[in-house]
Amino acid sequence: MIKFKKSTPNKDARRVLVIDDEPAFTRMVKLNLEGTGDYIVESLNESRKAFEVAKAFKPNIVLLDVVMPEADGGDVAQSLRSRSLTQNIPIIFVSAMVSQEESKKGFYQSGGEHFLAKPVDKDTLCGAIETVLLTLK
Repeated sequence: MIKFKKSTPNKDARRVLVIDDEPAFTRMVKLNLEGTGDYIVESLNESRKAFEVAKAFKPNIVLLDVVMPEADGGDVAQSLRSRSLTQNIPIIFVSAMVSQEESKKGFYQSGGEHFLAKPVDKDTLCGAIETVLLTLK
């Protein structure tokens, strides 16, 4: 049996909400990010519940899948941005529809939006989160 090291979040841990319809992806992201001790992660596999979960969890950033069956990433982003409680939370879109080459080694910005290509490794993911959060300070 593989045991994952559970890190205790540091006092400055950032809160990350991961919204993706693939439970295996959200579980992998949660394990990888929380394993660093720098993040507290809430995952959601039902995109229609995004606002309620974001309102309760109060994330510093959202990782959002683009293609989902209930409401796609564009719909979810529009919903979050149209409400005063969640409008300023930065969003990084994560998609298998974007190739690694297109996304310039995993992370890029287009039309004011940030994108990551799936599959994404832990270093690229952490780097993208920190880059976006630093640009907001």
